[in-house]
Order: sequence, then structure tokens, then C-alpha cells
Amino acid sequence: PARCRRALVELDPTRMCALLVGLPDVFIVAVDAGLTGPIRVHVETTATVAFCAGCGSRAWSKDRPVVELVDLACFGRPARLVWRKRRWRCPNSWCRVGSWTEDAPGIAPARLAMTDRAGRWVTAQVGRCARSVNEIAVELGCDWHTINDAVIAYGTALVDDPARIGEVTALGLDEVLFARLGRWRTQHWSTQLVDVRRGQLLDVVPGRNAAGPSAWLAERGEAWCDRVEWATLDLSGPYRRVFDTMTPTAIQVADPFHLVKLANQKLDEVRRRVQNETLGHRGHKNDPLYRSRRLLTKADERLDDRGRTKLMGLLEAGDPRGEVRMAWHAKEVVRGLYEHHDPDLALEFVTRLGADLQHDACPPEVRQLGRTIVRWRTQIAAWHQAHVSNGPTEAVNNLLKRVKRAAFGFTSFRNYRIRTLLYAGKPNWDLLATITPR
Repeated sequence: PARCRRALVELDPTRMCALLVGLPDVFIVAVDAGLTGPIRVHVETTATVAFCAGCGSRAWSKDRPVVELVDLACFGRPARLVWRKRRWRCPNSWCRVGSWTEDAPGIAPARLAMTDRAGRWVTAQVGRCARSVNEIAVELGCDWHTINDAVIAYGTALVDDPARIGEVTALGLDEVLFARLGRWRTQHWSTQLVDVRRGQLLDVVPGRNAAGPSAWLAERGEAWCDRVEWATLDLSGPYRRVFDTMTPTAIQVADPFHLVKLANQKLDEVRRRVQNETLGHRGHKNDPLYRSRRLLTKADERLDDRGRTKLMGLLEAGDPRGEVRMAWHAKEVVRGLYEHHDPDLALEFVTRLGADLQHDACPPEVRQLGRTIVRWRTQIAAWHQAHVSNGPTEAVNNLLKRVKRAAFGFTSFRNYRIRTLLYAGKPNWDLLATITPR
């Protein structure tokens, strides 16, 4: 006959409490629930014997200090783990070790006021889900610094994993405003290094000059830099100098968006100058050129017959010398650079366009645009060969701004770097359960 099997149910109350707490090798000494405030679980380790690391003698129990640690919330209430530690003392007076306190990394790491499991959980919540530190602190009923210290300790070990940054064939650089600091709200910037192929934030360095990215690339080594085939950038002189110095074999690619943006900016400068020269004041809502500002920056193919007729009429009324119209045509020709995909003709096209825009008949803003195009002609034409852009870098910048919004801004660059790398740096989150906090 079939034998009836009973379910494996724990009946020992002490053991049931230990299973609920979920920590290895601990005794549950007491539970203090109270009517308000956090639940406090008093524990001590099962180790009753220790030996001196210096002389090997069996240690004496010297003291039982109590440490209160922030733990994960339970039953809808904040929780505290009250750990009755053992302080040991070597019995030999000549031993240099003296006394020491027991250490249990499975319960809590050194120098953190939080349990190990809570520290890993808050790191995932803040770093992976982009939740604010204050939100987690309210949920666990603790101080802001307690959460932030845990995120930095575990996050640093996670983002500094050597395997996170692999081989990169397309590298992008761009800047983001980090913070406004000091009495005069001085702007402080940061530079992002992005793997354009994978859309991964590699690292963040302070400033928007060439020093930070150059030092970062120097740390990677010459062999790593030589594997970079494409270097994408906006029309930035310092970033161009970084790639010229550190990745001389990489082909630099000027971002198409920033070139078209520059052409639109010059068009708007011409419109505002002509507005002031003809009417003597800034644009008013009934002025022809002011009314045309949106139509001028709109792509020509997106203008219907009604919009094009309106634009031509406004230019006839407000642009007596035809300077705005000329700048508008120049902008459309710049956009036309990217309508063909022949890399052999691209450099010749860009060179001739830059020279044509420097003609004396063009407005001074358009001539300045022409000089910029000639200066960057090789990088502009390289897009037709590479078909990579700074688009993934701009997408990473958007992720950084999301982290800044969740944090209501940063003042510490260390916190800013770790938080952004956890969210946009694609760390291996499977390692979170095994890393040692720093």
C-alpha cells in the first residue's frame, strides 16, 4: 500500500523565525514589533569559538556591542536588524592583534549601516530602475545618506567590472551640463564616452575639454584605441583634438544633426539681423520675418503649397535684399548633403559647397557657415562612408538627464558618475549577487 507522506513543515518556533528572517548561521534572540516604528529583529551569530589571527590562540569573549542595521521592509513596515556582535580578545598580552570584532559579510559589509541584502536591493532600485534615493529612504524608514552610501559601495564594484567595457569600434563624445554650483551658479559640464554601435555609456569624465577624454583613453591603452574605427562627434574642436591625439587611425564622422542645426542657427541669425536693420526692433508678432521663423526652419519637402506660398509672401514683405531667402536656400543645400549616398562624390560635394557659401554675395553668417564646412569637410563627408552618427550618444544623454530629474540634480560628481553608469552603462546585473562592496 502507498505510504502517506507528510509535508515538510517546520514546527520549532525559533527555527520558524530564523526561516522568516532568511539569514544563514544566526540565532533569533528577540523580535520587537511595537505599535509604531520599525520592526526590530535581534540576532546573533552561531559562532561561539574564535581564534587569534596573530598567534592562533583561542580567543576570549570581551564584549557584546549592539549594531542596528537597516533591513528590507517586512509586513508593510520598515525593519531593523539588531546584531549583537561578539568582540574577541587574544589571551596573550604579547600578541599584537589585541582585540577584534566578529565579521559576517553575509549579514552586513563593513562600514555600512545596512544589511547586505538590503544594500544589493537598493542598488538595483536606484541604479537599474532610476528611482530616487529619497524615495527608497522613505520606504525603508532611514536616512538619505544610508541609502546613497550603499548604492555607491555596491555600484562602484559593479561599474568597475573590467568585462563591462569590451572592444569598441565606434566611439562617440558629447557633453551634458552636470550642475550649476557656487554662489554665481557656475556651469559645470561632463563629457560622455559612448559605444555608438551598442548605445552603451562607457564612462563619464568631468569637463568638456580634451583633457578628461584623453586621460580616459590613455588608461585603456594603445591597443584598445587602435581598434576604434569610427569616431563620431559634433563640431567640437576639443573633441576633434582628442581623436586626433588618442585614436589617429579612426575615421572621424561629423554628426549630420549638428551640421543641419548649425545651418538653421545661421539662418535664424540672418533673420534676426535683417529684422533689426529693416524695422529697428526685435521681432513682433505681426512682423513678416517674425511670422516666418517656424516656416524657415521647416524642411522644404514638408511645406505644402499653402505653407510655401505663405513663406514666399512673408519673405517678399520683410526681406528687401533677399538675405534671408539666400540663407534659407543655403540651409536646404546643406540638408541636401545627406540625400545621396555616394562616398566618392561626397568630399567634392562638401568642398564645393563650402567654397560657394563663402561668396561675397552671401550674408556674413552664411559665409561663416561656409568656412566651418570647409574646415570640417573631411569629417562631414565621412558620414557617407560610415553611416554612423552621434544619435546613440544623444540617446544616452537623454538617459543621463532622466537620472538627473529623478535625483533633482547633483552636486557630487562621484554620485553622478556612479548613478548614470548604473542606469546607462549596461553593467552585468547578474554580478550584483556576488560582488564585494567597496
